[in-house]
Amino acid sequence: MIRHNYVRRILLAAVAVLLVAAWAASGGSSAAGRPRPAVLPATPGRAAANASAKPLAGIIVGIDPGHNGRNADDPSYIDHLIWNGRERETCDTAGTETDGGYPEARFTFNVATFLRSDLQRDGARVVMTRTSNTGVGPCVNTRAQIINRAHANVAIDIHADGGPASGRGFTVLEPIADGPNDRVIGSSQRFGRDVRSAFLSMTSMPVSTYYGADGIVYRDDLAGLNLTTVPKVLIECGNMRNATDAALLTSARFQREIARALEAAIIRFLRT
Repeated sequence: MIRHNYVRRILLAAVAVLLVAAWAASGGSSAAGRPRPAVLPATPGRAAANASAKPLAGIIVGIDPGHNGRNADDPSYIDHLIWNGRERETCDTAGTETDGGYPEARFTFNVATFLRSDLQRDGARVVMTRTSNTGVGPCVNTRAQIINRAHANVAIDIHADGGPASGRGFTVLEPIADGPNDRVIGSSQRFGRDVRSAFLSMTSMPVSTYYGADGIVYRDDLAGLNLTTVPKVLIECGNMRNATDAALLTSARFQREIARALEAAIIRFLRT
């Protein structure tokens, strides 16, 4: 009798093990018959949805805010000559300013900061040639090297002009092939058209009335364009010596508007 009970206990235990295994294989259920919550694996569709939420994920953008806030304090450094890809030019300049004394360097850094924030929000990695407005330099050839070494997908040099007081408007400066930049001439010109289109549709700044042709000019004497190995243009966002333009350029609201236009141009360029 003891032996029979022992065998029966073994058989019951085996049946219990089989039942538990079958329950687990079927996904299991609670005592009330409710199924256990499923763990959803990562899917390509979900990854794509996350990527679409950040249109610049995986993209590197270079931003060069022209000049620097203390350039005028160190003329011996700023005036020394560098090679710009075709000839010698000075390391940099102090930039221009409005009649009221608002400096170009402050304007370019403000716009660059707004643009960096917008780009980072949309997933881009941003490389800035300077990260404050309280320093000197770097020289214009070094700025090109910073962006080139980062292997940026696209880059923008931000400036404002000091033209005749009667002239208004923005101009996009595009490179001319000179060796280092040969492979990015076509893409830079395409990006320049995107920048021009975004400025016209998203800001109230007109094309320049005194410089270039219909908002575009080609330059072969600027290190930032001559030495670039990534698609790049320079934008003169307006004329600081014109009263109407100056009122816009010194406005934080308009500076944010410019940043949004530049990001839109970057996204359009990368999508095409």
